[in-house]
Amino acid sequence: MSELPALIRQDEVQGLLHYKDLIPRLQVALGNFSKRDGTDVIQPVRSVIPLQKYHGFLGVMPAYIAHEDILCTKMVCFYQRESGSSLPSTQATVLLFDPKVGNVKAVMDGEVITARRTAAVSAISAQLLMPFGSEVLAILGAGHQAVSHYNVFKETCTFKEVRVWSRRREAAERFASSVVGPVTVCDSAEGAVKGADVIVTVTGASEPVLFGQWVKPGAHVAAVGACRPDWREMDDVLMREAVVYVDSREGAVAESGDVILSGAEVFAELGEVLNGTRPAHREKTTVFKSLGMGIQDAVSAKLVYDQWKNKQEEEDQRP
Repeated sequence: MSELPALIRQDEVQGLLHYKDLIPRLQVALGNFSKRDGTDVIQPVRSVIPLQKYHGFLGVMPAYIAHEDILCTKMVCFYQRESGSSLPSTQATVLLFDPKVGNVKAVMDGEVITARRTAAVSAISAQLLMPFGSEVLAILGAGHQAVSHYNVFKETCTFKEVRVWSRRREAAERFASSVVGPVTVCDSAEGAVKGADVIVTVTGASEPVLFGQWVKPGAHVAAVGACRPDWREMDDVLMREAVVYVDSREGAVAESGDVILSGAEVFAELGEVLNGTRPAHREKTTVFKSLGMGIQDAVSAKLVYDQWKNKQEEEDQRP
């Protein structure tokens, strides 16, 4: 009989998953995905089951990375909550398998993994696409993803000013007081993004909250929300005038309302830029439309598990 899987709690994942270790691994994974070697990286588009009674969805995100022998599945429920709701907008669990035997090696909290791997990929997009000398970061949204994005950008970039906006000002103020460093709370989305070099959208919006006429030429947008084909955060003007990059072409044309409803052309995947097969147009306005991928969860889960296992072995060796 197989051993029982390790159960890795949220607080443990927080202590084991660090951007300095995660970002280089994600860069490799994105590059390998974009090579389209179907025997090495296997990842179907996310399967989604509507939960109409609760205005939510269950997404299942399996992936197998053959050369690293990582087999993983994330199950995530995500919801459109009413403003001020005390219920979470997402809940996620990650399963890490032994691909040879087929048993589950670990069951771990998926909330931290989702927040940090998503933010890490946004940071990769900014490193590739934001204008040189960027000074102003604007964040639209004030939830968990806003915090993870603030933290990774603070670690990987140097901004002179950070602004935040949320539909509920108290949420933006709570965000500003929870992070380390000065943050300007803005009264409007327009006020937050005017003149910003990098804009991050991490909202639960289903209609545009970011408009092209507000975005300065040459800015970079990392758009994280709106993961359904009829949801969007950005208007047609921005999507059609910007150079659009994605994590997965297949995912973007199937799931991204920002891409589908605007009719925007996808220029490249981040992995193609990392591989040097498509250019990074820093001199132009760019949008990175993030949808999240199973390989990102797989790489993150393997990192967490390896760190957890090393820690357990160290503790076992103590007298």
